Amino acid sequence: MKITVLGSGTSQGVPVIGCECYVCTSADAKDYRRRCSILVEKDNSTIVIDTGPDFREQMLRAKVMKLDAVVFTHEHKDHVAGLDDIRAFNFMNKGKEMEVFATERVQIALKREFEYVFAENKYPGVPEIHLNTINDEPFTAASIQLQPINVMHYKLPVKCFRIDNFAYVTDANYIDEEEKKKLIGLDTLIINALRKETHISHFNLEEALELIEELKPKKAYLTHISHLMGRHAETEKELPSHVQIAYDGLVFEA
Repeated sequence: MKITVLGSGTSQGVPVIGCECYVCTSADAKDYRRRCSILVEKDNSTIVIDTGPDFREQMLRAKVMKLDAVVFTHEHKDHVAGLDDIRAFNFMNKGKEMEVFATERVQIALKREFEYVFAENKYPGVPEIHLNTINDEPFTAASIQLQPINVMHYKLPVKCFRIDNFAYVTDANYIDEEEKKKLIGLDTLIINALRKETHISHFNLEEALELIEELKPKKAYLTHISHLMGRHAETEKELPSHVQIAYDGLVFEA
């Protein structure tokens, strides 16, 4: 299984519009962070988890020529706003619907935000989508099986996912003990760590590192990084040897 980190930034991305801080003015490409998303390639299937505002640019940058399904964690705009650009894959597949997997709550948000996609009388050229409902049971997107993991993003329920011995946990600041059991025995974990200071709806660096120590994956990457974390190269020196900060374009086998 091949994982590509398409975006490793928080909702504003890095650099932040109008900001001239030490991080936002960095010349290091690893400090340029698009909104959070990953690409998963396994058994000749390709899926993305979340389609944020940078989805089009991410697909072009990663040279993605084939996409079989989209899986959503939750409905916040930095995770769904790019859905319209799946049209390109509809065209490449001669109008075939894109398989989209989301909870019922997220589907309501998609129908509200992309009303024209689900209209009875559609405008020509809108995305063609087939909705599939995620609950608490494992499901298959294309040929890839995902185990949902329930986390809390302050008061908002979010779905994160385990695929084999890899797991992706974004937009979380609480995971209960039963759900943590689904994250035991991982080879690789990607987990959000927004900044060093405490935050109301995301793990900060200390909290993410404590959870990594508890779950004991062989390797962990931090994502959903804000400009308040500090520069990539400097912050990474503070981390344990098996933990790294993810960056846009990171590719690894899992």
